[in-house]
Formats: sequence, structure tokens, C-alpha cells
Amino acid sequence: MIALSYQPPLVEGRLVSRYQRFFADVELAGGLGTVTAHCPNPGSMASCMEVGGRVWVQRKTGGKLDWGWELAEVGGALISVNPTRSNALVAAALEANAIPELSGYGKVRREADAGESRLDFLLIKGAKNKERCFVEVKTVTMAGATADLAIFPDSVTERGVRHLDELRALRKQGFRTALLFVIARGGCTRMAPADAIDPAYATALRTAAKAGVEILAYQCVPTLAGLTWGAKAAVELGKGK
Repeated sequence: MIALSYQPPLVEGRLVSRYQRFFADVELAGGLGTVTAHCPNPGSMASCMEVGGRVWVQRKTGGKLDWGWELAEVGGALISVNPTRSNALVAAALEANAIPELSGYGKVRREADAGESRLDFLLIKGAKNKERCFVEVKTVTMAGATADLAIFPDSVTERGVRHLDELRALRKQGFRTALLFVIARGGCTRMAPADAIDPAYATALRTAAKAGVEILAYQCVPTLAGLTWGAKAAVELGKGK
């Protein structure tokens, strides 16, 4: 089992407000007062936060704030709101060959230059390390129309479109490329592009898939103890597939 534990343990609270994208005021349980936590998610966080809803934060060392926001609970579902945790879990899964579609690579490198962007992973194998696979990871937190569906993105993302363009360009050059969606919302077994929120991203995703960019999705199972690498999820590209 591939898992990452929260150390130090999380502390429960209630969300007072999230503001300026990267700040969240949280009233800690047990009368411990209100703290300001770093919000690591730059998106809208639509459907993965509620004012007054339960959240969990973690004490941090270093940085300007003493706390970091890690989990939220909405409609009974736990959601990991920290995309860096997803990348760390993917790194562990890649090292353990726990993603069948991306297994068998002898070297796993974090961050790889690609045009004007930096992609999350470069996988290398073969004679003289000639076989290469570029992988970009996206954390999915937004609920779709049904409880088992997650959608991406939750806000317009020009950066996300640029990553897709870079993956498509690398594929045209002969490299293997993949976009890996990590569904960090409990109970979701399917994911789809959020056409109504960012039609440009949805179009770019379908265009990349047609050009040979592999589109994968896996579950990340959040618990109060940590995150566990889960099962493969269905990717539904919908119209224009």
C-alpha cells in the first residue's frame, strides 16, 4: 500500500473564511482559538470548502504562517486541498511501480523543463536513457453532477492549457507524454473536464488526447491519518472525444 501519513497529526477546526487565495482563518476545536493557515490551493475551491464547515490543519515549521490547511469535509466527503501532497503521493507510487501504465522506468525525476513550462515528472529507461516519458499531475477536488463524479478545473487555468500544449508538443517530437489526474475527493470514481467553467481547457484536453497524450486518473483516498494511493478512475472526455 502506498500511503503518506500526516506528521505532525492534523488538528480539527471550522473554516471561518478563506481570502486572498492563500489564507484561511480557522477556529480550532476545543476552544483553542482562531489561527490563520496557509491555503495551498490556488483555485476557486468551489465545492470543496464551506464557511463553518469542518477542516483540518497542520502545524508547520518554517514559513510565514504556523499552520497549513490540509483537509476539508463537504457533504460527508473528505477532500485533500493540498496539491503538493498529491505530487508526493504520485512520486511514491511511481517509485513503487504502483501505476501500471507508468511502470518499468528505472529513473524518476521531479520537475522537467518543457518549453516555457516545468512538468512534474520525467521518467527514463532504456539504452542510454533514451526512452522518456513526461508526466504532468493535476489534483482534482471539485464535485460534479453526481456524487461519484469529479471535474477539473474549478477555475480558468491558462497555466493548465499551457501544460497541455507542452505535452502535445513533446508527443509530436516522439516522446511519450501523460497527464495524470489525482482525484483527491473521497467517493469519486470518475472524472471529466469542467466545460462550463473553462471550455478552453476542456478543448485543449480533448485535443491533447487526440494527439496521443495519455490521459490517466487515479484516486487519492484522504483520511485523517494520511493519504493512500487508490484505484484507477474513469476519464470521461465527453463531447468531442
